[in-house]
Amino acid sequence: MTDPRLSEPQIAVSPGMARVRALLIGVGAAGLALGAVVLFVLQSPMAILGVVAWLLGAIILHDAVLSPIVLGVSVLARRAGRKVSRTVLLIIQGAVIVGAILTLLVVPEIYAKTLGPAPTVLPFDYVLRLALMWLALIVVTAAVCAVYLRRARRRQANGMPVS
Repeated sequence: MTDPRLSEPQIAVSPGMARVRALLIGVGAAGLALGAVVLFVLQSPMAILGVVAWLLGAIILHDAVLSPIVLGVSVLARRAGRKVSRTVLLIIQGAVIVGAILTLLVVPEIYAKTLGPAPTVLPFDYVLRLALMWLALIVVTAAVCAVYLRRARRRQANGMPVS
């Protein structure tokens, strides 16, 4: 007999939600299948190997770099001088994840720009744009945290629960 404390809690799902989930899973699977067909029909084997290499690199980057960064931000935030609310921590983690994903998307352009002149294909300064994106992300995250904390203090002062 298993310990009831170790079993997964059962969450009731309405039939409508189950249909929506099934629909979303089906649309996702159809999109993946269409993408695979287009990839194999329109691309050369070398291009496919390039996509596979990029996907493997993305997985390695995620597991070896991005996840430890998010964990590090979480640990540092928790060890801050005063207690950081869970919501603020989630906002910061979300910003780090968004920034990491956007960085992952821009790094190939930065690398491709170093390979040679192709001003019509890669016309922008991607390093500068990436830096500006991180700066904007930091500013927006700080603003969202400030708004949340202000509202939480008001709710607490009025005796309302803070989420």
